[in-house]
Amino acid sequence: MTGGLTDGPGDPRDGSTTPALLAAFDWQARWCEATAPFTARVLRASRAWLAEDPAALATFAALASDPVAAAVPLRWVGGLHLLALQGQQPWVDLWPPAEVGDDPAIAAAVRLAWQKQQTLLRDALSRAPQTNEAQRSAALLPGLLHIAAATGLPLALLEIGASAGLNLWCDRYRLAPAGEPAWAWGGTTAPLTLQPDWTGPAPWSGSAAPLLAVRHRAASDAHPVDLRQPGEALRLASFIWPEQTARLGRLRSAQAAVSAWMAAEGVQVQAVPAARFVHRELQTLRPGMATVLMHSVVWQYIDPAEQQAIIQAMNDAGQRASAAAPLAWLRLEPQAALGDVELRCRLWPGGSEHLLAKCHPHAQRITWLHAS
Repeated sequence: MTGGLTDGPGDPRDGSTTPALLAAFDWQARWCEATAPFTARVLRASRAWLAEDPAALATFAALASDPVAAAVPLRWVGGLHLLALQGQQPWVDLWPPAEVGDDPAIAAAVRLAWQKQQTLLRDALSRAPQTNEAQRSAALLPGLLHIAAATGLPLALLEIGASAGLNLWCDRYRLAPAGEPAWAWGGTTAPLTLQPDWTGPAPWSGSAAPLLAVRHRAASDAHPVDLRQPGEALRLASFIWPEQTARLGRLRSAQAAVSAWMAAEGVQVQAVPAARFVHRELQTLRPGMATVLMHSVVWQYIDPAEQQAIIQAMNDAGQRASAAAPLAWLRLEPQAALGDVELRCRLWPGGSEHLLAKCHPHAQRITWLHAS
């Protein structure tokens, strides 16, 4: 679902006397400085405004007890970016950012946004960011190859926190790592080619990749993005930092392809709570297929009670798994609020667990760890 909760210069939840919300804006701005400097300036201008506006500060602070985990600063800048994508002034003149920006203009636009567009911005603040980063398929796809090799079966692929479903179709993208690896996966006519920096061996042993065939797909999200609605596609784009034009291009390529695939195959991301979806889908494991539950950077947004329900459903289904109907749990998730994400896979029968890779949160950099 989201990005931005990554390795950065210090965790704002360290007992500082600075209000947690303002500290979260400070931290996110510092983290964005290297790769999204314009977004960092917007965050700093927003932090200064909030510090001077007690009513707005209280509204933002009431959104979450942990504004870092809830990504409150990113919800806010996503809302401002959405105004620009809609062509509204003065934001459309500020986005995309110029190389030399006018910070007073940014500060004025931030204040004007809250004055004039509170309905849209309050709605943006109520929603967790859904970058639906298609680049994460560069890590998820090797995970599926690992499962296909381990089971020798086609897959029934289930995804929670799927947003618009862009990663639900990762098997249809081309993976061609940059740098030293002398391997690629997928056809050259694929609508999207992913080129992460890759360290480590190929995700399969031998000279040939395992056969990967996805025979069934289903997905859920608490607030799915319906790509059939033009406004929803814009909202998804709003969570990409505006400086990162390559990410925006990748998102739009993936959106176009996935919209066509969903229409052709009658697949939509369902507005169903994650635990209910998992419980329903795992009532019967499909003979002759490996059932895979997959998710990426979503676990932190699931309530602890619902997390436990998902864990229980997976364990219960794992007890029913067999060589003819195995079950896998593929997770690309941060192990803490700061740091890289880990790609882990648990496979039943047996319930063996493997750490497959460590990755940049957007899978721009992947270190493959598991020997096939």
